[in-house]
Amino acid sequence: MLQRSPLRRLGRLIAVPLSVLLGTAVLAACGSDGSSDSADTAKASGASSAAFPRTLKTVMGDVKIPSQPKRVVVLDTGELDDVTLLGIDPVGAVAPHFKTEGGFPTYLKGELKDTADVGPLLEPNLEKIASLRPDLILSSKVRHEKVYDKLSAIAPTVFTETTGGVWKQNLKVHAQALGLEKEATAKLTEYETQAKALGAAIRKKDGGTMPTASVVRFIAGPTRLYASNSYSGVVLNDIGLKRPASQVSTDPEVTMKDVSPEQIDQADADLVFVTSADTDDKTQKAQVTSNPVWKSLPAVKDGKVFEVPDETWMSGIGVQAAEQMLKDVARATGVTLPAK
Repeated sequence: MLQRSPLRRLGRLIAVPLSVLLGTAVLAACGSDGSSDSADTAKASGASSAAFPRTLKTVMGDVKIPSQPKRVVVLDTGELDDVTLLGIDPVGAVAPHFKTEGGFPTYLKGELKDTADVGPLLEPNLEKIASLRPDLILSSKVRHEKVYDKLSAIAPTVFTETTGGVWKQNLKVHAQALGLEKEATAKLTEYETQAKALGAAIRKKDGGTMPTASVVRFIAGPTRLYASNSYSGVVLNDIGLKRPASQVSTDPEVTMKDVSPEQIDQADADLVFVTSADTDDKTQKAQVTSNPVWKSLPAVKDGKVFEVPDETWMSGIGVQAAEQMLKDVARATGVTLPAK
């Protein structure tokens, strides 16, 4: 059966007013979590990792992928981490929408050679995406449900349900779409093994106990504490670090909480990791860190507060970002990161 060319589809897209094309994508806070069933919603139909065509059952319905994708467009940071992890240089991607420096993540700089920016994240440039002639588009329902039909008119489009704490399940879905399941499993196992070994080294150094760890994020607005079921929370869980009661959640709808400067005592832990999504003058960082409640925290007094990159601890949402987190935790705890 003949397929319509991307240029013909592009023409049809251009004919629609831009406001209709782009719509208003759903804004989900970085690090949000959702149903843990993402892995079950996109399964290759009995195909081996090299078998195409294949049909995936996704949250948006069945998606047929005629051949192994080579020109991939990714519309969120987790997808970007995943495809580059699997050795694919995407033809198009969006940059993080929370990022003080702008551009693609610095921790992936060596992997993005010819990738075009098709952002912004919440309103991706559909005309530019079509001009790249992709054979696969990856994103999530929570981000781009309203433009799914437009995207799927350009190329096979695979959505997961959401982002954040379900990042491991999402990697499996993306690997299925790419025909790289074995590679993804190997990479994930390698990371999990290293995380567990790091936890063992920390426990040994601390005489058989594990320290507690808190995650604080300064954004434009209230300061946030990130829970155990957020992206960064899952990584800390993999290491085996304990979390303060204020940051333990089993509710997929509750992966973070906003706190005022006077409530920052809820961040109390042996180790406090701090990220900033925006420049300091746009956040409450000054108000929080000058507050007597903050200054009274044992971690502040003991020099156990660590500034870490927002792009890996919050926006990365993938194995490569998680591996950067392991390095930060190793430095914070004074142990050598075990080799992979």
